[in-house]
Amino acid sequence: MKNVLTIAGSDCSGGAGIQTDLKTFASCGVYGMSVITALTAQNTMGVNYVENVSQKMVVEQLNAIYDDIRVDAIKIGMLSSLEIIESVYKNIKKWGVEHIVVDPVMVSTSGHDLIDDKAKKSLQEKLFNMAELITPNLSEAKCIYEMMTGNKIADINSVEGMECIGREIVKRFGCSVLVKGGHLDDEPCDVLIKKDMSVIRLDNQRIETKNTHGTGCTLSSAIASYLAKGFSLEEAVAVSKVFVTNAIKHSLNIGHGNGPTNPMGEIYDLLKLELVSESNI
Repeated sequence: MKNVLTIAGSDCSGGAGIQTDLKTFASCGVYGMSVITALTAQNTMGVNYVENVSQKMVVEQLNAIYDDIRVDAIKIGMLSSLEIIESVYKNIKKWGVEHIVVDPVMVSTSGHDLIDDKAKKSLQEKLFNMAELITPNLSEAKCIYEMMTGNKIADINSVEGMECIGREIVKRFGCSVLVKGGHLDDEPCDVLIKKDMSVIRLDNQRIETKNTHGTGCTLSSAIASYLAKGFSLEEAVAVSKVFVTNAIKHSLNIGHGNGPTNPMGEIYDLLKLELVSESNI
């Protein structure tokens, strides 16, 4: 079995972050491990409070894993301080890993900053250069472009704009980029720009539901899982897109806000079928 590590924040409500990463790993058939970088008090209605884990604790978690277990791929999510970003960078560089997927949690889908400019700059200059793939949403892609060029731009609201921004990011950091277009006004579409500048459009099925909490975490974790299992980048992204669509189809109507996607949904369906089959024997 392949071993995949998530380095991210904890979501006490179970809908995103470390919790949904581990569910996704299990569903994709890999062994999941975690380094927790922040504790969040959140639920389906929003984030109420964030408390960073100490820099030393982040490093000790990484050392404990690498001292004992082979790491085949890493998914990196919420790194909410400059010190934690730099510690993660130094330790991954020291220990090494073949596949790194960075979900750059910098800007919310509503456009609000989640980390300060120094942390954003460090995330880009250090971890993007190390990554095989980064998976920004539209707001994050806009933020990355503005920081690396110093030019303000309008919101990205077209597939052509996604491709243009994605190419510039690839040129600057040398990693492949999956720009997520789930919030486009038109039909949703994600755009993969590979290191060789080839572009692949992945049209999405619009699923009418408010329960999309954790979608980005699920996608990046699934991609890391399939990369660890030997899939090419293009294959890993394509299969993970199907996985996320099914997770949204099986989303859970939990809480009073935006409920979570369900990475375990297909497994639950298989178990139900088995129980029905056994009852009919």
